[in-house]
Amino acid sequence: MRILVITASKHHATDEIGDAIVTELRASGHEARRVAPADVRDLDGVDAVVLGSAVYMTQWMESMRGLVARLGGELRKRPVWAFSCGLAGVTATGRVQDPARASTVVRQADPIDYRTFAGRLDPSVLALRERSVIRLSGAPEGDYRDWEEIRSWARGIASELQTHLAEAG
Repeated sequence: MRILVITASKHHATDEIGDAIVTELRASGHEARRVAPADVRDLDGVDAVVLGSAVYMTQWMESMRGLVARLGGELRKRPVWAFSCGLAGVTATGRVQDPARASTVVRQADPIDYRTFAGRLDPSVLALRERSVIRLSGAPEGDYRDWEEIRSWARGIASELQTHLAEAG
């Protein structure tokens, strides 16, 4: 199957998650590639989609919200999986919280499965304003992404797609 992994990422942490998903999908025999929302005009020739967005101020990035609004009808005609990447709640619980306002956009895409993965905070790549906001919010520095959890989820997608192919064939 041809799978498009679309990621909206400001500092590449979400893109790197998308790359790990692409690697797992390819290892399972699927044709997969990662692109940014701005690079997607339509979904012609795409059999399945994985959407992933960094979360800022409890919502998906504007580029991904725009893509889902623009291509929602096309997305609902294909198997879709979705994930968010962020740091909300990491210090208190060790787990990232589901971003409240992202859920509306996710429901528009009607995914088979939706996950929230912990992200990464590297102050060295942030602009001055971003560093100030981070200091005030107390967000934890570090890379909290659980690569085995991410790879396992991607293998689950690959397995579900194999089942989908068998049922269609």
